[in-house]
Amino acid sequence: MKNKYSIFSLIKNAFSYHENWQRAWRDPEPKKEYDAVIVGGGGHGLATAYYMAKKHNIKNIAVVEKGWIGGGNTGRNTTIIRSNYLWDASAGLYDHALKIWEGLSQELNYNVMFSQRGVMNLAHNLQDVRDLKRRTHANRLNNIDAVWLSTEEVKKFCPIINTSPDIRYPVLGGTLQRRAGTARHDAVAWGYARGADAMGVDIIQNCEVKGIKRIGDTVEGIETTKGFIKTKKIGVVAAGHSSVIANMVDLKLPLESKPLQALVSEPVKPIIDTVVMSNAVHAYVSQSDKGELVIGAGTDAYVSYTQRGSHDVVEGTLKAILELYPIF
Repeated sequence: MKNKYSIFSLIKNAFSYHENWQRAWRDPEPKKEYDAVIVGGGGHGLATAYYMAKKHNIKNIAVVEKGWIGGGNTGRNTTIIRSNYLWDASAGLYDHALKIWEGLSQELNYNVMFSQRGVMNLAHNLQDVRDLKRRTHANRLNNIDAVWLSTEEVKKFCPIINTSPDIRYPVLGGTLQRRAGTARHDAVAWGYARGADAMGVDIIQNCEVKGIKRIGDTVEGIETTKGFIKTKKIGVVAAGHSSVIANMVDLKLPLESKPLQALVSEPVKPIIDTVVMSNAVHAYVSQSDKGELVIGAGTDAYVSYTQRGSHDVVEGTLKAILELYPIF
């Protein structure tokens, strides 16, 4: 009877268009006042609220998002997670984060699909070789896993790479961080949203900040499309728009927002089980669980807040991708 009930329950939910499904987080109206308001409902904003509630017991918090949770830069990136950075401060910060990633699904009781499939950086010229070997040595001095691979070892680790010396971007070797990998960006946002909501954080979607009210140097609250919300503390985690929000209180942040372009293919059969980055030609590639090739390109040369790509960057990137991976 239990199995029969489960089957009928499954069929009922299948035809309900999620109407009877339990929400992962609430959809509250904003309160009149909060101890703190986080502007930006992406991965960083939701994580900020989550850790404020869990680590610091500050739970009267609102996360306000002008669109939907994870609908900004969190849902528009190449999902690469690594800590093989050159400078000591960067390496320390990112390796601390990588250790959090390694236990994040257990922490949130939500599968963020973190896959430590390794990240390989290719060297295409003598300067690349010098720079990547320098970074490898710096990583190892900071107790971060990193190894230098010869051309033959690159080919062995990722057999579909074209290592012919006659291509435009010959592969002279590369570095490998085996602990690095990818995560599912949507799942990260959903996991943090559910975790923060469970501790009382209000997640308010479709709530755009239009202004910040202050008296002198003291913040009084924020003007939003859902009315005025009183608060003494505001955390601005609005990705490329952080400087726009800060400008509402005449605070000039030393930031320039430029789109870093990326694209995905239609799903194909499993063909690459690692992440390969090629800084010299701005062509990064991995494969999602759905089979899409996730391809990172270069940064636009101009300041912009757009979330759209451009055909010339797509075509230029794919020329390099197709030469490095003829099987595509």
